Amino acid sequence: MDPVLLHARFLRALERRRALEPLWQACYDHALPAPARLAELYDATAADAAEQLAASLLAELTPPWSRWFGLAPARPLADSPEGLAAAAALEHAADTLQAHLDRSNFAVEMAQAFLDLVITGTGVLMVEEAPIGEASALRFGAVPTRTAVLEEGPDGRLSHVFRVARLTAAQLRDRFPQAELPPELVQAAEDDAPAPHELLEAIWPENGQVRYAALMPDGGGAPRLLHSGRFVESPCIAFRWLKVPGETYGRGPVMKALPDIRTANKVVELVLKNASIAATGIWQAEDDGVLNPATIQLVPGAIIPKAPGSAGLTPLAAPGNFDVSQLVLQDLRARIRTALLVDQLAPMQTPNVTATAVLEHSAQTARLLGATYGRLQTELLTPLITRVLAILRRRGEIPPIHLDGREVVLRYASPLARVQGRADAANTLLFLQAVGSIGGSAAAQIDAVAATRWLARTLGAPAEVLVPPGQQAEVPAAVAPLTTFRAGRSSMPAALSAAPSPLLSHPPQGGSHA
Repeated sequence: MDPVLLHARFLRALERRRALEPLWQACYDHALPAPARLAELYDATAADAAEQLAASLLAELTPPWSRWFGLAPARPLADSPEGLAAAAALEHAADTLQAHLDRSNFAVEMAQAFLDLVITGTGVLMVEEAPIGEASALRFGAVPTRTAVLEEGPDGRLSHVFRVARLTAAQLRDRFPQAELPPELVQAAEDDAPAPHELLEAIWPENGQVRYAALMPDGGGAPRLLHSGRFVESPCIAFRWLKVPGETYGRGPVMKALPDIRTANKVVELVLKNASIAATGIWQAEDDGVLNPATIQLVPGAIIPKAPGSAGLTPLAAPGNFDVSQLVLQDLRARIRTALLVDQLAPMQTPNVTATAVLEHSAQTARLLGATYGRLQTELLTPLITRVLAILRRRGEIPPIHLDGREVVLRYASPLARVQGRADAANTLLFLQAVGSIGGSAAAQIDAVAATRWLARTLGAPAEVLVPPGQQAEVPAAVAPLTTFRAGRSSMPAALSAAPSPLLSHPPQGGSHA
């Protein structure tokens, strides 16, 4: 794309975004204020709830302490000898990918991106290849939403990304060593001048690839092209919490709760002012020519002079009682915590909790985050894994793997994604129990080996725990009947033996977006 047309497109997208900037600033002022504006914040309910929701998203979607994804052969190949061999290779590739994520700064930057997502409804994550020699081949960066200008592509995703940065002349020279800089910038770089210069970076899809361009606006003149290139997968991933038809940027829970957040902040401010009045009081003094209000100090042991016959310094009675504010504030804080899903996503604290209660709590979490998880799976998780696989494939650390859904599928194994798998497994085990209790010809209709392999896929068990198909004949014949499923419900794991709870009518599945 021509640099002039690209810069003009950026200006049009920036103009469309300006209407949201005051709203974003208000959300940041109340949920994540800058240190210079902390004095204007009186109630920290929203700030605490936003941090808890961002931490819950990290724990439920991309937990840093466990692998939250898996690679598996497609169903036509899954149970064949070739499929099992491919499953072992894919398991090794997934372990390699997870090792690079663990050694990188993924957890740190992902948490910051989730915080932006909660506040503004839109998050941006940069996935770059680290220089050779570092501990991980991956380098992540959370791009502040306020510095990114986004546009939707033909597929409805935020695939057009503009970002404005300010770099010194020396930084421009080091970042783009092959670029032809103006003579004045070359001289400024040699002098190490601290003056920053504006740099516009653009990423957009074109003809099945992703284009990149770095422009240097030149005031009223044509922008100067510093660098251009192509990517196989986009290094910049933009994702949204909730999208309204006709809008480009997302809407976040803080944005929805902003009226209650503002009201609670004002109520606490008025309560503190009323408390200050109650503690120090309001005083009135009679102008008797002796009492000077400017010299009065209300401290213990103070002697305040007054003229004979004068009332001196007398307290002014408060006009009313502000105790009702506590009721209003309690209701406002409860609504803020509900809007930011603090209580709903919190772990269960009840002692002696039953397995049924655990499943019901997990089902409620899935219902609350079902639509949001489906969008994040499409706009964040799948592009993230695809981009990381492209980097590792180019490095030669994994075999050529393409998530096309025909040979290799991407399965999610995060705590939230496993909720539906546990419910499906519970339903299947309940059916196998019923058939096993019937016995006879009914039990003979069940293929125990196929049931075991299905449960392994549903619950995300690794391929190493299954016996290869060529060794099935070595299994004793006594194991073949359905005796393992005739045991009572107490013999099964507690999380699966409980009665299944209703979930979403159309729950998100990891393989559908691969």
